[in-house]
Amino acid sequence: MTRISDRTVLFADLRGSTALFETLGNAEATSVVTHCVTALAVPVADHHGTVVKTLGDGLMAVFDDPPDALAAAVQMHDVLDAIVSRGSERGASSGLRALRLQVGLARGEVVEMRGDCFGDAVNVAARLLDHAGDNETLVTAEVVRGLPTDIATRLRCLDHLVLRGRVEPVQVFVTGGRRGSGDAAVTQFGGDFSSVLEPDGLRLTWAGTNRVFASAQMPVVLGRSVQASFCVDDSRVSRSHARVDWHGGSFQLTDLSYNGTYVRFADGEIVSLRRGACTLHGSGTIGLGGSPSDPGSPCVAFDVLRFADTQPQVPLELR
Repeated sequence: MTRISDRTVLFADLRGSTALFETLGNAEATSVVTHCVTALAVPVADHHGTVVKTLGDGLMAVFDDPPDALAAAVQMHDVLDAIVSRGSERGASSGLRALRLQVGLARGEVVEMRGDCFGDAVNVAARLLDHAGDNETLVTAEVVRGLPTDIATRLRCLDHLVLRGRVEPVQVFVTGGRRGSGDAAVTQFGGDFSSVLEPDGLRLTWAGTNRVFASAQMPVVLGRSVQASFCVDDSRVSRSHARVDWHGGSFQLTDLSYNGTYVRFADGEIVSLRRGACTLHGSGTIGLGGSPSDPGSPCVAFDVLRFADTQPQVPLELR
């Protein structure tokens, strides 16, 4: 029997599970992944949803109401956090500590047929996982419009993202994830940043391409796809390799790839991002799929621009 209805579709994906088979062996890795996916299905039932199917290291579910879908996603992250924390206990599988969760939520008309679901909302929810960072939930505007105001205002808008295989960009919001904050910046680099002017733009340069993006143009996706905001046409670069967001008055880079993203700052420090994020400051180089210290790696130069820094300073006595 075929049923057409307005539904909220959830896709959840475990990241880090592939490496488990290499480090733990097939039997133990299969047991760990199966246990995790089974645990992630519990919040679906708790919030009146239905698991449509499991996908090896993830699952797909549908909900009648957007608030239930978002609540299930939040609980899923809590469930995985508890599992990961147990990875530090004596006798637990060490592979648990590397697991991360990405969730995508989209809402729209869904065709339910023969135990499966089809439609644009299904495709969008699945493609959102390409753009999700560690422990993030990405949510379309259609889902947000179905949320109570006090919940909707907690989500941060990423503006419009171009999803693989889709012509029209999709307005996306984000919740969760390892995001830097002003406090984190103070801890990492020292001093009080409250008096520092916010940057005006971000310059990215690669192979003769030189573009400047303002904060209002965020997010910017770096990747091999021609639909990426900043295209880096190299076989080592993922279609959607990394994403730059404007958050807390700074540009933040999140790795979305399987090969990793590396940032070398002007002082020579290299930060390795594996589904993680860091704040871009000053100038430096972003290695996509390889370290900037490797001459063969595709590298994008970046400059965080503050136009006030280029203006002549007026002596205090003349002000």
